[in-house]
Amino acid sequence: MPSLAAVVLAAGKGTRMKSKLPKVMHPLAGKPLIDHVLAALEPLGIKEPLVIVGHGKEVLVPHLAGRAVCAVQEEQLGTGHALKQALPFLEGAEDVLVLSGDQPLFRSRTLADLIRFHQTRGAAATVLTAEPADPYGYGRIIRDGEILLDIVEEKDASPSQRTVREINTGTYCFKVKPMRAALAALRPENAQGEYYLPGVFAAFRRENEAVFIQRAADSNEALGINSRAQLAEAEGVYRQRILAHWLEQGVTIVDPASTFVDAGVELAQDVTLLPFTVLKGNTKVAEDAVLGPQVFLESCICARGCRVAHTVAKDALIGEDSTVGPFAYLRPGTRLASGVKVGDFVEIKNSRIGRGSKVPHLSYVGDADIGAGVNIGAGTITCNYDGVNKHPTVVGDRAFIGSNTNLVAPVTVGEGAFVGAGSTITKDVPANALAVERARQTVKENWQRESCD
Repeated sequence: MPSLAAVVLAAGKGTRMKSKLPKVMHPLAGKPLIDHVLAALEPLGIKEPLVIVGHGKEVLVPHLAGRAVCAVQEEQLGTGHALKQALPFLEGAEDVLVLSGDQPLFRSRTLADLIRFHQTRGAAATVLTAEPADPYGYGRIIRDGEILLDIVEEKDASPSQRTVREINTGTYCFKVKPMRAALAALRPENAQGEYYLPGVFAAFRRENEAVFIQRAADSNEALGINSRAQLAEAEGVYRQRILAHWLEQGVTIVDPASTFVDAGVELAQDVTLLPFTVLKGNTKVAEDAVLGPQVFLESCICARGCRVAHTVAKDALIGEDSTVGPFAYLRPGTRLASGVKVGDFVEIKNSRIGRGSKVPHLSYVGDADIGAGVNIGAGTITCNYDGVNKHPTVVGDRAFIGSNTNLVAPVTVGEGAFVGAGSTITKDVPANALAVERARQTVKENWQRESCD
C-alpha cells in the first residue's frame, strides 16, 4: 500500500434520485459520476483507489473492475461506518484522502492542494471547505484561523452560526493511525443508528490532535448530487467547464448556450461548432471541420474539413472534406471516405462509401460496399434484409445508379456499370454494362375510367 491512499464512499442508495440506477452511476457529461471522481485521482498517482460499495454493488463492482478495489458495506449505517470498511485495506498507508462518489466536480489540482496542505501542516486531519452562495443545509465550519473548532449541522446551528457561509464539503485528508482510533470511538448519535464521519473530529479534539482547514477556491467543485435537480445543476457547471477548455484550445463555438460536448470528446484547433450541436461519447473531430447547426454525433470520427449539418450519426466515420446533410442519418458501421457527399433524407448503415461518391438524397444504403466516384440516384435503396438475414450489396468504382432503383442483395454492380432509373436489380451487373429492368409502358389513348354511379 502506498503512503497515500484514497477511499471513495459510494455505498448510498440515493433515495432522492428516485431511480433503479445506483446514484453514482448516473451520467454527467457522458460519464458516470463515479468515473469523474476516479479521473480526478489519476493525476495524483492514485491508480487503484478503494471504493466502498453497497447499494447497487452488482452494477458498480463490474463497472470498476481493473480501476479500483471494492469493499462492501453490507449495511448502510452512515459515512463513518462506511469508512470503517476501508480500515483492513489501509495497512502501510500514512495518509488517506476520503471523497464522496457523488461529487464529480472536484479538479485534480484542488485535491492535490488539499493533500499538500495536509502533509505540510503535519495534521491529524484536514477538512476541505467551500463558501457557496447559499450554504443552507450544509454543516457550518467554526474555525480559529486554520484550525477546525467544530462542524455544526444546519438543524443544530444557532442563528449566528447559520450566518457562516463556509461549509464542510465532505472531503477529507486523514493520517491513518489517529483516524483508526477516532473511528473506534465513533458512536451513533441519531435515531437511525448511523455513524456520521464528521463525528470523528470530537475524538481528535479530545486527544488534542490538530485538525486543519483548507478552503476550495471554487465552491462549485463541492456540489454533491442527491437529486435530479442537483444533477442538472452540476451538468451545467461541468459543460461550461468543457466549453471553456475548448475555446481556449482554439475551437470556435458560436453559441455556447446551445452547444453540448461530452467529457470524452476530442476537438482539434479550428473546429467550428454551430448552434444546437451535441457531441457525445468518444467523438473525435479534426481541424477545420464544421459541425452544425442541429447535429447529434455519438462516438463518431470526423476527419479534417468535413461539414455536417442537421444530422444524426452514431459510431460513424466521416471522411476528409466530406459533406453530410441536411437531415441525414448515419448508423453504426458507416464509413465515408474523403470527398463523399451524403445529402438530404439519406440513411446509411454498416456501409463503406468510397472516395468522391455521392448519395445525394432520398436513399437508403445498408450493408453495402460502394466504390469510388459512384453516383447513387435519388430514391435508391439496398434491399438488404430477406426477413431472416442481412445480405451485402457491392457497387464498383464509377458506377451510376439511376433514380428509384432497388438493389436486391446479395448483388454486385460492376465498375463503370449503369443502372437505368426505376430498375429492380436482382442479378449481378457486369462491369461497364447497362442494366435496365422495367415493365413495358402501355398507353391507352382516350381512356376514361368508368363511372361508379
